[in-house]
Amino acid sequence: MPRIPTSRPYHHGDLRAALLKSAEHTLRTKGAGALSLRELARDIGVSHAAPGRHFKDKQALLDALALDGYERLNQGLAAAAALADPAFEERMTALARAYLGFAVENPELLELMFARKHSPDNSDNSASSDSSDSSAQLTAAVDQSLTGLTRMFAEAQERGEIIQGDPERIAMVAIASLHGLAALITSCALDAREALAGLDEHVHLILHGLKPR
Repeated sequence: MPRIPTSRPYHHGDLRAALLKSAEHTLRTKGAGALSLRELARDIGVSHAAPGRHFKDKQALLDALALDGYERLNQGLAAAAALADPAFEERMTALARAYLGFAVENPELLELMFARKHSPDNSDNSASSDSSDSSAQLTAAVDQSLTGLTRMFAEAQERGEIIQGDPERIAMVAIASLHGLAALITSCALDAREALAGLDEHVHLILHGLKPR
């Protein structure tokens, strides 16, 4: 991996961001298995011990990468919802486009976000505490995604735009469909451009079903 050039010494707060940037580059090009705190330190030109100030071990680094991914995804979803047409189907399409756009641009990161281990088996109390903190942060980030979408479905129910029922369950069906589409794209089973071009129809089918009308 090419070294990340640095134009000035690291100050407090810069090292963590640099480590995450380098780690995401490695994740994209070589996969999670190639990640190593020692290698990352060498790549950005700091001592082998320096990453330990921010990440206790590789699992902590993976959790931080996943959390960063969720934060970016949630920001993208929020921005799409804010700019979308107030009509529910248009808002849903805008959110779907934001989600699939993230999946297309960050396939390895998205896989890590859904495949990470929340609570690695470790007998050390401090390590267990760190793991619990990471798990809580990741859970909160996932909940933020689900809560926003569930609220949108509940508001659509109040306006009579969609059927009544448990909004969490309805939202989960929609999310599962979008994530399935994203998985097909990231696994190269479906062409990204084709999927994005047909996204309006995909959302229409989610909202209206397959029953003849």
